[in-house]
Amino acid sequence: MAAASRMPGMETFNPLRDAVPLGEIKRALVIKLRHHGDVLVSSPVFSVLKAHAPQVEIDALVYADTAEMVILHPAIAEVHTIDRKWKQLGALGQLKAELALYNTLKARGYDLIIHLTEHWRGAWLCRLLKPRWAVGPAVRGRSKRWKQSFTHIQTMHNPLRHMAESNLDSLRRIGIQPGPDERRLTLVPGPDAEAAVAAHLAGFGLHGKDFIHVHPASRWFFKCWPVERMAALVDRLRAAGHVVVLTAAPSQDEKNMLTAIQARLAKPAFSLSGQLSLKELAALTQASKLFIGVDSAPMHIAAAVGTPTVALFGPSGDKQWGPWGVPSRVVASTAHPCRPCGADGCGGGKVSDCLVTIAVDDVMAAAQELLGA
Repeated sequence: MAAASRMPGMETFNPLRDAVPLGEIKRALVIKLRHHGDVLVSSPVFSVLKAHAPQVEIDALVYADTAEMVILHPAIAEVHTIDRKWKQLGALGQLKAELALYNTLKARGYDLIIHLTEHWRGAWLCRLLKPRWAVGPAVRGRSKRWKQSFTHIQTMHNPLRHMAESNLDSLRRIGIQPGPDERRLTLVPGPDAEAAVAAHLAGFGLHGKDFIHVHPASRWFFKCWPVERMAALVDRLRAAGHVVVLTAAPSQDEKNMLTAIQARLAKPAFSLSGQLSLKELAALTQASKLFIGVDSAPMHIAAAVGTPTVALFGPSGDKQWGPWGVPSRVVASTAHPCRPCGADGCGGGKVSDCLVTIAVDDVMAAAQELLGA
């Protein structure tokens, strides 16, 4: 029935009185100004909108450093970016960059804008670009000016609802009901990234689907498992006959963490610490048989490329942010009823008791379940 309802000339009952007539949309802009994982978790919005309105050209507006999360997405026509470094250009330089972006967006002539965060920039763009329809989230305490920037207001996020679904609620608000098979995350590594990773793996004597990818760190270190336990897990995995490839982001903190883990291993593991772009990281994860990590962008990348995932969660909420749409196991403490608290460590001390006390045995058991061992 869902497919038939999208056929030209056919109508279906929609109880939403202000549903947007999809056939009248030619061009749409989806705005997601957040971090890498947030942007990736919004990827089903593009897929679902394109599936229900295939004639629409859909653009994305994201921060420049997160653009690789949506570049090559098959439903996206153009990716527009905002560079956080514009502020370093001085007042005149920043103004020129902002005007250039505005003129580019204005020339695209959007009929629909979907703004997925509480960032004021999205509201102002809706006012300036004057689309026929605009969707924005309800934000408690915001003035009438915020609400009047949109034709449709999406209800507040539910902490028990996964963020992929919360993003898709923006489409439900205008009358689109996503089908169960349309809600997967999407990330396309691309042939260049796949070739680069194949070369790295060949150097290790690997061919793909013959190793476990472990990414221990997050940009937020209060979400990280202790290096001693991560090292013990890697040794356990290798003792069970598995090959492990370790990765870390190019940041010095993450590379230092990986160095500390390697120093505790009985024998150093294969490592691509700080050597991969985001697309290459996705290609590596796609080539692995299992991903193990914490609540981080690489965990969402694993879900987006379809790799079974073991995710360790502490103070952040796995119901909102857990692996989406793939076989997965979330390992979290059951002895800390205060989680998820969202705090940056207990008392703001950057160390989360609920995370550091997760047992190596529990993570190993989750991995073995997904590996079928």
